[in-house]
Amino acid sequence: MERETHILINDLRNGERTAQQRLLAQYGQMVFRQIARIVTQQEEAEEMYQDVFVKALRKIETFDERQASLSTWLCRIAYNESLNFVRRTKADIVYIDERPTELEDVEDTQEADFDEHTVQLLEQALERLRPNEQAVISMFYYDGMSLADIAYVTGTKPSTIGSQLFRIRKKLYRLIKTLQQ
Repeated sequence: MERETHILINDLRNGERTAQQRLLAQYGQMVFRQIARIVTQQEEAEEMYQDVFVKALRKIETFDERQASLSTWLCRIAYNESLNFVRRTKADIVYIDERPTELEDVEDTQEADFDEHTVQLLEQALERLRPNEQAVISMFYYDGMSLADIAYVTGTKPSTIGSQLFRIRKKLYRLIKTLQQ
């Protein structure tokens, strides 16, 4: 673990206020992005942001650097709190039907012409994914997190994340094809 991160964790455990400010400055944007992928209403996301950091500060004693980095640990808290919020509020979310279609055999690596229209279709398709699917896609493609880190955040195994990514990509392909019609 980095020396700076180790010092930060020790300072947080000792209750130093400047450490709390450093934590927010260093990890705040990352945590907010994680929350905003799942909790789409700005006000609710901001409230969740505060809740995540309060929980992290209360639970800093339980952080184990042998299991994950501090950023991954914070992402896990944000992910779980956000999903719990969505479940509690039963947000109105539209999902695609999960039944397999004739597109099930489509190659995962099929090339696409990414013009502006295709990008818009992809964005629309991403919005129709379940919050946990959106989060997995975002962590992998936008944040560049490893399968192991995503597995830690979601509380699953890396092989499960790999399978989920495969299924989500197929689902996105089906959604885009549906949106093109």
